[in-house]
Amino acid sequence: MDDQEFQTRAGDALAVLHKRLTIASDQHAFEADFNAGALTVEFEDPPAKFVVSPNSPVRQIWVSAHSKSFKLDFDAARGTFVLGATGQTLVELLAEAIGKQLGEEVKL
Repeated sequence: MDDQEFQTRAGDALAVLHKRLTIASDQHAFEADFNAGALTVEFEDPPAKFVVSPNSPVRQIWVSAHSKSFKLDFDAARGTFVLGATGQTLVELLAEAIGKQLGEEVKL
């Protein structure tokens, strides 16, 4: 995948994720913001901030959540970014991380 294709795929993935987060934030205690190519999810109680951003040089989307870094690669067969260690998609990973933060199940 070249840089242009990565930028397109990452941008599309983050835009879809932001839309799902915005809908879910109406029912859960967090706020999502998509600015300058990075997506943030912020919580008041308990306070935390997750960051989702593309990393062009390595063609990955990086997620920082719960003091950990998750690096997702594009899986052409599935058509989405996936965490190699678990097989979770970007949406599934964020839903799980947000649910863990809030102590309740979150569907995105």
